[in-house]
Amino acid sequence: MTTLAQWVSGARPRTLPAAIVPVLIGVAVAVEQSSGSAPSVAGSIFVINGLLALVVSLALQVAVNYANDYSDGVRGTDDRRSGPLRLVASGTALPNAVKRAALYAFAVAGLGGLVLASRTTWWLVPLGLACMAAGWTYTGGPRPYGYAGLGELFVFVFFGLIATAGTTFVIVEDVSRLSLVAGCVAGFLATALLVVNNIRDIATDRESGKRTLAVRLGDRRARIGYVLCYVGVAVSVAAAALEVPLAVIGLVGLLAALPAISTVRSAASASELVRALGMTARVQVVVGALFALGIIVG
Repeated sequence: MTTLAQWVSGARPRTLPAAIVPVLIGVAVAVEQSSGSAPSVAGSIFVINGLLALVVSLALQVAVNYANDYSDGVRGTDDRRSGPLRLVASGTALPNAVKRAALYAFAVAGLGGLVLASRTTWWLVPLGLACMAAGWTYTGGPRPYGYAGLGELFVFVFFGLIATAGTTFVIVEDVSRLSLVAGCVAGFLATALLVVNNIRDIATDRESGKRTLAVRLGDRRARIGYVLCYVGVAVSVAAAALEVPLAVIGLVGLLAALPAISTVRSAASASELVRALGMTARVQVVVGALFALGIIVG
C-alpha cells in the first residue's frame, strides 16, 4: 500500500511555489487596483476569492503533477530518470490509483472554480476547462505537447499570465496592464523551474522520444535559456515599476538566483540539478514575495 508520505512526495512539493506565487502576486495587484474601495469590498472579497484562487491553483498544480506521473509512467518515460519519486515508474503505486489521484485533484480545482464563477462571471468555466485540459495533455493523450517542446510556453501562459491576471480578476473583476506584466514575472519564474527540471532529464527524455525544449536546444543552450528566464523576470519587474515604482524591490530578490544560476551552469550530475531545482523554487518564493510586497506598499 502506498503511504501518505509517498503520495505527498509524488505530488512534488518543490513545484508548489509555481501555484502559490502567481496568486500572491495577483492579490497584490488587486490591492493596488482597489485602493480607495469600500472596506467591506477590500475585506470579504479579498479573503474569500483570494483563498479560492489559491485552492484552485494548488489543486491544478497537484493534478498536473499526478497526471504527469501517470502518463509518463505508463509510457515508460520515467523508467530510468533521476530526481524525486515517481509513483508509477517506481512501482510505488498502481497507474490507475495515480490517475484517480489526478482526477480527484482536478475535481477539487473544478469545484473551487465553479464557486469563483458563481461569485464573479460564468466565463471562468470555459477558462477553467481549458486549464484542466492543458494540465492533462501536457504529457497525456495521443499528442502531448510536453513531448513536442511546448511545455515552457504553456507553463508561462497558464501558471504565469492566467494564474496571476485571473487572481486579480476574481477580486476586482478587471484585467489591467499591471496584472499582465506581473503575470510575466510569475510566468518566467515558473518557466525557470520547468527548464532546470528538463535539463536534468535531457538524456533519458531523448532516449524515450520526449522532445522537450531542453532536448531540442541541447544541454548548453538549455542552460543559457535558464539564465534568460531570470533576464525576463528582471525586465518584467522593471516594466511593472513604471506603474508602481516600489515593485522594483523584486529585483533585490534576484540576488537569490545567483547561486542557482551558478549551480545550473556548472552542474555535472543529476543530483546537482536536483539541488538546483530546490534552489529555483526558493528563488521563485523570494522574488515573488518581494515583488508582491513592493506592489502593495507602493
